[in-house]
Amino acid sequence: MATGQIFSKTTQALFYNYKQLPIQRMLDFDFLCGRETPSVAGIINPGSDGFQKLFFGQEEIAIPVHPTIEAACNAHPTADVFINFASFRSAAASSMSALKQPTIRVVAIIAEGVPESDTKQLISYARANNKVIIGPATVGGIQAGAFKIGDTAGTIDNIIQCKLYRPGSVGFVSKSGGMSNEMYNTIARVTDGIYEGIAIGGDVFPGSTLSDHILRFNNIPQVKMMVVLGELGGKDEYSLVEALKQGKVQKPVVAWVSGTCARLFKSEVQFGHAGAKSGGELESAQAKNQALKDAGAVVEDGKISPVTEITPPPIPEDLKTAIKSGKVRAPTHIISTISDDRGEEPCYAGVPMSTIIEQGYGVGDVISLLWFKRSLPRYCTQFIEMCIMLCADHGPCVSGAHNSIVTARAGKDLVSSLVSGLLTIGPRFGGAIDDAARYFKDAYDRNLTPYEFVEGMKKKGIRVPGIGHRIKSRDNRDKRVQLLQKYAHTHFPSVKYMEYAVQVETYTLSKANNLVLNVDGAIGSLFLDLLSGSGMFSKQEIDEIVEIGYLNGLFVLARSIGLIGHTFDQKRLKQPLYRHPWEDVLYTK
Repeated sequence: MATGQIFSKTTQALFYNYKQLPIQRMLDFDFLCGRETPSVAGIINPGSDGFQKLFFGQEEIAIPVHPTIEAACNAHPTADVFINFASFRSAAASSMSALKQPTIRVVAIIAEGVPESDTKQLISYARANNKVIIGPATVGGIQAGAFKIGDTAGTIDNIIQCKLYRPGSVGFVSKSGGMSNEMYNTIARVTDGIYEGIAIGGDVFPGSTLSDHILRFNNIPQVKMMVVLGELGGKDEYSLVEALKQGKVQKPVVAWVSGTCARLFKSEVQFGHAGAKSGGELESAQAKNQALKDAGAVVEDGKISPVTEITPPPIPEDLKTAIKSGKVRAPTHIISTISDDRGEEPCYAGVPMSTIIEQGYGVGDVISLLWFKRSLPRYCTQFIEMCIMLCADHGPCVSGAHNSIVTARAGKDLVSSLVSGLLTIGPRFGGAIDDAARYFKDAYDRNLTPYEFVEGMKKKGIRVPGIGHRIKSRDNRDKRVQLLQKYAHTHFPSVKYMEYAVQVETYTLSKANNLVLNVDGAIGSLFLDLLSGSGMFSKQEIDEIVEIGYLNGLFVLARSIGLIGHTFDQKRLKQPLYRHPWEDVLYTK
């Protein structure tokens, strides 16, 4: 057991089992005390590594996270305090591991309910190796103006009220963490305040005893008097009685053992702590108080020089807390108008998820809510679903599928294979729907004849989007285009844009047999008819939809289905790495 001071203003700790609030409270205390460096050097979160963002005053800092105790100790050799927030099931094993690290001097065990046999082993090892255990079942300890463990002393408001941001002259030790908070306040009101306070914990076998810490305090010059708060049960206070009788303590000691009310009960009473029950007259609060008094633990008329008061810096309030209390207003970082997950169930464009399921909404209905922020008529959503089905795949030879197949055969994962295929979508592959809609709409709205439109595009050096196919021709029409046209003729109120596209096709076929209206042109023109014919969109909204890229989104969504299918197909077939054959390459200078 250490014989003097165990903390200082440069003490740093390793925090086991990440808990945001107690770590942030430690850092806030550091800032309040004017520390130059944070008291938490690293965090140990078994199986994880990286960094955790926290605040040191107004500055946001990144504290390293380590997967093991050994790794943390190696990375932070000057951190000599181990704060263990593990559960009672794993606290003993992790504490023993920490005690065996040469850099660790103090271990604080927060958990209650650690098996007594495990605690005895920890105590034995610590005493044999001159190390300090605080706990189990403790809130920790504090050196005023220097360092604190976890949630010790509670909130910042309480710490300021108790003047713990600067050192006083009183050494305090207690079994109870909760009562420590009360005593810090009381001591601050009648003395110059705490120098160091320790809550040894309420278990039957604490890692360090009341007398261990009183003997430490006796060797610290800054401590002028000591206060002890014990409780009924156990015999720990009697070791302090013996130390007083033997003259090992030369400084004034004020002591009290709580639990005197136990005699009012007819049977034995178990108070809050595991060790807080009287096992006989010797362990009663009255007997202990009398023994302490007889040994000289009394209130003496000592004088302590007053400490010059300082004004601690204000701790910046967390934004979330300040907003909730109405103290500040802050701009949001994201605007979302399509969905909301804050209530009892998610909503798409204001429609609850339960309604979507109960009323049998389809994929097209969900797209209409999330993309267009309104419930479109059923013929519109069925058309959306038809486009997705017709565009889901076009065989393994097109560029997107080919890329996904090659990537999958290279052993890459699903997302990589999908993205490699999606990245080929553009003006030459599947990305012409928006352009087709844009140019057809502009030409129709300006009353251009097909001749004027096509020849005008030719003069600009621009191919007409939505016209032309590598395979299909006048005599071999694209069945997908025919299905879309048939559906629109049956269900759409107006097909003016599609009819214009067909007129353009008639003119382009006079130039070449393969300049047919392709599926991009069919979807682009028919989507214009859907938007304008439904009566649910203004002209400005239609222009914005085309400009933003909504229609290409349909192709991206649809073709993702096929690209995922090709990826699974290659993996299912266990296809080897693809290598392009030499004979299919023209090698030239």
